Amino acid sequence: MNVHLVVGAGSVGSAVARQLAGQESEVVVVTRSGSGPGGPGIKRVAADASSVDALTEAAPEAVAIYNCANPAYHRWAQDWPPMASAFLAYAERTGAVLTTCSNLYGYGPVNGPMTESQPLAASGTKGQVRAQMWLDAKEAHDAGRIRATEVRGSDYVAPSEQTRVSSGRVVPRLLHGKSVSLLGPVDQPHTWTSPTDVARLMVITAQAPQAWGSAWHVPSNPPRTQQQVLDDLADTAGVPHVKVSSLPRPIVGVLGIFNPAIREMAETSHQWDRPFIMDDSAARQAFGIEPTPWADILAGVVAHYRQAV
Repeated sequence: MNVHLVVGAGSVGSAVARQLAGQESEVVVVTRSGSGPGGPGIKRVAADASSVDALTEAAPEAVAIYNCANPAYHRWAQDWPPMASAFLAYAERTGAVLTTCSNLYGYGPVNGPMTESQPLAASGTKGQVRAQMWLDAKEAHDAGRIRATEVRGSDYVAPSEQTRVSSGRVVPRLLHGKSVSLLGPVDQPHTWTSPTDVARLMVITAQAPQAWGSAWHVPSNPPRTQQQVLDDLADTAGVPHVKVSSLPRPIVGVLGIFNPAIREMAETSHQWDRPFIMDDSAARQAFGIEPTPWADILAGVVAHYRQAV
């Protein structure tokens, strides 16, 4: 049976593990605490993902390693490089295909829809960190030392505290008819991605030789503003639309004093003060896949928070 090593057990890592287990593969999920999804075919291991020896002990061999890790937002510059180095070393040591879950930070500010062929021109620290991870993996791939691919999605819509429009701070208020304040302008078109679709593309590209050596954008639904997403969630829930406003910058600044994650968001403000649209046509054409229907994504978000009450 094929062994797959999944590092991280957030929304994407858990979905990757479940999808692979459904293919009757043996899945090893590595997190620092040993947490993660359970079920037939899934083994959970507590290990330090920045140690290639620890990864090798967790899975001495694997057909693929899936980088679904998610360091604290304000610690990317410190935590990502050693983990990325360990993943490269593991892929080279074992021959596993390295498949990385990434985002759009590496492009920096752009005008027009983003494509995979655009340069990774980020000037901010977090964007440069993510860009360098792919450049290092691509260099190792082109040199024949490993096989690597990267999957890039936009901001997620899912029941998660790491989302802007579908977190526990936002959706329950909407369901109770209360006004909502969001970070950034609420009137700019924005691409939103389902973590389930990220996982699906990662599983596909890890096993598709034609995908190796390239980055791929996750098929996602048409852009919607933050206001439109909240209105769509209200319609899905069958409740009236609520007032949606943008938190004033001075308040965001004060919040940043106490919350390092909010403070770090200043670097990526360009993603919200203008259209932020991802072109996903390459992956659709190459692999014949479409995003999860928007109505299904919204229904899943609403159902999650209604069940949590």
